[in-house]
Amino acid sequence: MALPLLFSLDRLRFFLSRVRERLWIKPLALCLLSVGGVFTAKLADDTGLSRVLPQVTLKSVESLLSVMASSMLVIATFAVGSMVAAYASASTGATPRSIPLVIGDDVTQNALSAFIGAFIFSIVALVATQNDLFGPAGLFSIFTLTLLVFAIVVITFVRWVDRIARLGRVVNTIAQVEKAAFEALNQRRLSPTLGALTAPQQQENMQGAPVCAGSVGYIQYIDVKALQSHAETLDCQVLVTTLPGAFVNVGIPLALVEGDGIFEPETFASAFTISANRAFEEDPRFGLLALSEIADKALSPGINDPGTAINVIGAMVRLFTLWQSQPEKNEMTKIIYDRVLVPTLSTDDLFDDAFTAIARDGAGFVEVAIRLQRAFRALTETGDQATVAAARRHSRMALKRSELVMTLQDDIDAVRRSAVLL
Repeated sequence: MALPLLFSLDRLRFFLSRVRERLWIKPLALCLLSVGGVFTAKLADDTGLSRVLPQVTLKSVESLLSVMASSMLVIATFAVGSMVAAYASASTGATPRSIPLVIGDDVTQNALSAFIGAFIFSIVALVATQNDLFGPAGLFSIFTLTLLVFAIVVITFVRWVDRIARLGRVVNTIAQVEKAAFEALNQRRLSPTLGALTAPQQQENMQGAPVCAGSVGYIQYIDVKALQSHAETLDCQVLVTTLPGAFVNVGIPLALVEGDGIFEPETFASAFTISANRAFEEDPRFGLLALSEIADKALSPGINDPGTAINVIGAMVRLFTLWQSQPEKNEMTKIIYDRVLVPTLSTDDLFDDAFTAIARDGAGFVEVAIRLQRAFRALTETGDQATVAAARRHSRMALKRSELVMTLQDDIDAVRRSAVLL
């Protein structure tokens, strides 16, 4: 039973997301592939193709490999320096919470992997050719592989130059965070309870044996399939009390187990992945919070960039428009785990994460206050009752903050005219 749980699609997707944040994974894979390619070329000598293949001189191959070996190390070093500068720019100009998304950029990781892989390939192939490892067919294979690697490096370098010019810039970081928030919100919109039953909003009176956290940190992932399997085995029901993104301490209940069987709490606690940091994939609120932090930093006196805050407000409107839309019936909307209850996300909590900081620190910027009120007005027209109520509440609070901070009556009147009609 443990084997299917270990390789469940949700767990595999979460694991691959964590792997993408490790810069050494792809370079290591390309290095192994490069070494394997060199020794695979040796097999060509055993095929008898030397009679039909063109003759390639040893000197030409060595010269080509020497040029590649010397240039790839320089380019790889330059790539690492540029990436570090981009990460520092994303951290200081946007928010440190966006660093995992910047590091996980596929084009940048592929470029660094290609440069390091080409360097390893050229070194290993050069040593092999200088020690007469290859015959005529193997030498032609190495020559062909070298040209192929060189073409891949050139194409990768051209793509990477375009990406590195924008990597770490605030506009690009906002787009990356918005994309991550969009995917997390859309996944939760399609599966509000992660495929389980809906837990009651009021959980104070719920009965059950508590499953407590064994470490301090944020919940990154909940393996609902594992909870369902354990619940079926023990003939019980599991009520999840904390969602991904929640900060838990040792002894804080993660879930309540209701049943007559005897169980080990660690069995259910192992389904909760707890880490020192939050993750975007399973935590829609984290994406909204990261966007809010970008806008809040732009509104600080040291930066004074209300235009960035306005861009973030536009992103928030797009995300909440997606959130309130009704999903079509599909496999994700079905109830799969009938022994697990999971609470839904609160629209009020989402609005608090998204708009509180912007409304507080942007209250004195008339252009930001007006754009914020227009955003709330647009969200009240979506028709979703929870979204309309939250938008009206935040519109009132934002208007009060602007009235307290602004000194020019004309600015206050302009914000009032833009506010949602109460």
